[in-house]
Amino acid sequence: MEKSNQHRTIYITSSDMLKLENLIEGRREGNLKDKEHLEELENELERAVLMDSKAIPPNVITMNSRVLMKDLDTQEEMTYTLVFPADASVKENKISVLAPIGTAMIGYKVGDVIEWPVPSGQRRLKVIDILYQPEAAGDYHL
Repeated sequence: MEKSNQHRTIYITSSDMLKLENLIEGRREGNLKDKEHLEELENELERAVLMDSKAIPPNVITMNSRVLMKDLDTQEEMTYTLVFPADASVKENKISVLAPIGTAMIGYKVGDVIEWPVPSGQRRLKVIDILYQPEAAGDYHL
């Protein structure tokens, strides 16, 4: 079942929400491109259902989660880790939460399809598995 990015319910830990709000606040005076990404992230967070770190289901993408995804158009599988901008690394497949895919990933669950516009049309990735979620591993400090 595919979900539209605009109408989906996302789940975010209280800890991640606080860090993401601080990130948004700290970057408000940044460049125009940053502002657009910050607004997209803010829109996502406005829809979020807050959960305690110990209560978030292990099948939900949280910050620092490593996720196996499948491109529904090419059938290619890839692994991404959702990180804060300072930790982003294309070489290590660490995607910033401020990148369009990163903003789209947060709060999705295994089985969900992430859709977002790209210059060539629409990109669709299915969340196949969460290989690592800090909360499920007891790493609440991340």
